[in-house]
Amino acid sequence: MGRESVTNLDSDPATAGSTLDNWVREIIEWHFNPETGCLFWLDWAQEAGWDPRQEIQTFADLNKFPHFEDEKLRGGPLRRWVPKALADQPTFVFETGGTTGIPKSRVAQKDFRVDYELFSETLPDAHFPRGSNWLMLGPSGPRRLRLAVEHLAQHRGGICFCVDLDPRWVVKLIKKGWMEHLKAYQDHVIDQAVTVLSAGHDIKCMFATPKLLEALANRLEADGSSLRDTGITGIFAGGTEFTPQWNRFAHEELLDGIYMTPTYGNTLMGLAASPPSGPDEGYKITYYAPQPRAVLQVVDPDDADRVVGYGETGRVMLTTLTKEFFVPRFQERDEGEREPPCGQYPWDGVSGVRPFSRLASGTTVGVY
Repeated sequence: MGRESVTNLDSDPATAGSTLDNWVREIIEWHFNPETGCLFWLDWAQEAGWDPRQEIQTFADLNKFPHFEDEKLRGGPLRRWVPKALADQPTFVFETGGTTGIPKSRVAQKDFRVDYELFSETLPDAHFPRGSNWLMLGPSGPRRLRLAVEHLAQHRGGICFCVDLDPRWVVKLIKKGWMEHLKAYQDHVIDQAVTVLSAGHDIKCMFATPKLLEALANRLEADGSSLRDTGITGIFAGGTEFTPQWNRFAHEELLDGIYMTPTYGNTLMGLAASPPSGPDEGYKITYYAPQPRAVLQVVDPDDADRVVGYGETGRVMLTTLTKEFFVPRFQERDEGEREPPCGQYPWDGVSGVRPFSRLASGTTVGVY
């Protein structure tokens, strides 16, 4: 998959829309061609009784697909998701959840690398110096994020240092109410981060989640140090608790001038970046998907075929469009406000992302 076919540098929304329509036709042809597609979508088309290659010509035509149900990603055989044209490529499997029952799985070949190479282009070199080493303060195990951040560091010429963090164990501790054990486990993770940062590895960049970044800053302060004292100059962070309120708190209490950029991502989508979101922007966070590889829409919770107006609240709906993975119209477990295109991203964005209010009571937020 050539880089020239996945980037979208058009500054005009109309041109970006045309680029998206062209990309949709290419992706549909790929996934529903018996020579290149995966068994899941080829079997689906046969059962559905219509040929998407004939009927899908624009992004809007994707409304002909039902909403994707991620339960279909539980269990195997995983090979049914691998496009025939990529069958000879080394294949990764990334999992989500898994605290109860069979986890949902996504196969990947190079998507996680491409996604983070595109994200790399949004990072200012002044704060994320090329050649710098990174700390990955996030989940380990069968998670896309761990390998993706490591690739990001390598792509920018650095080395990535990681910690051991099992989020499934964290969620079990929370559900059992073992808060003393939860605190001990968080301390264990922060111990690892402090050890790495104090070992002379010249780390300047970091990924962290709000909870872990705050815990690290508090530990360093207790030790008479600070994030800035460690030499870190750039942080990219993500997680359900990255709110404008926490963003303000982090800038005022934790960062001491360190540059931080928020991200919104998951195993299905990749990574949505944000334009600057610091004090000059009132700490507002707006995410823009890596279109045309993924598209985020904000839709009416009672009528997911209707996109809400700008500034209105709705449920986040994701469509993933890569040659490795096609997911049409998946309703995320998040809500937010629809935002208009901006100079950097000539397509819709979403702000105020938070757990979908009708599902939030069943969501467990762990150590990260």
